[in-house]
Amino acid sequence: MPGQILEARGIRKVYATGGRGLEVLKGIDLDLARGEIVAVTGPSGVGKSTLLHILGLLDRPTEGRLTFDGADVLRLGAEEAATFRNRRIGFVFQFHHLLSEFTALENVAMPLLIDRVREREALARARALLARAGLTHREGHLPGELSGGEMQRVAVARAIIAGPDVVLADEPSGNLDSENKAGLHDLMRELAREMGQAFVIVTHDSSLAARADREVRMADGKVAEVKARSVQS
Repeated sequence: MPGQILEARGIRKVYATGGRGLEVLKGIDLDLARGEIVAVTGPSGVGKSTLLHILGLLDRPTEGRLTFDGADVLRLGAEEAATFRNRRIGFVFQFHHLLSEFTALENVAMPLLIDRVREREALARARALLARAGLTHREGHLPGELSGGEMQRVAVARAIIAGPDVVLADEPSGNLDSENKAGLHDLMRELAREMGQAFVIVTHDSSLAARADREVRMADGKVAEVKARSVQS
């Protein structure tokens, strides 16, 4: 695939429970290209979030291969994997997980500050991203002073500020009304197109899945169907 950034092959995950093995993922294959948005859909309990955690190196598969830019990331040790994850993978969750004692601007800048980027540069980059998200007027507000849609846009800006290759999102619009959902979906599409970052989005939201380049529908721990979408930029 041109511009391919991620390749997963034969991903299986088995959990030991009650003395028996519970197979959650049963051989998942997935490719992802730069600037592409892939929606992963399916009923609850089919392994969507488990797959996302494995792609994000938050969990390891029982079997399978996972490469970024052709490099086998499952060979990385725990410390190396954490460094790789922090620099090349961004995360957005259903609950924004913003730091309540810091402003929107500081929350967005935090990944850069942790990576020891100079404060002036980190804040400037965070300010530019908040402007892209339509939140210049809210940059000095604490999370508790923001609406749900505003908090999720801040969370997306925080996820991409360090320039990750891949952004993984787990039900990012699950708690939003239709207007805020549309705004969040538009923001993710603009960023994917303009910054070349790939998004994998686990969702039950059919409107979000319809805006993706591909919809990967899971059932019983497997890929049941892949739909290519004709989506305008």
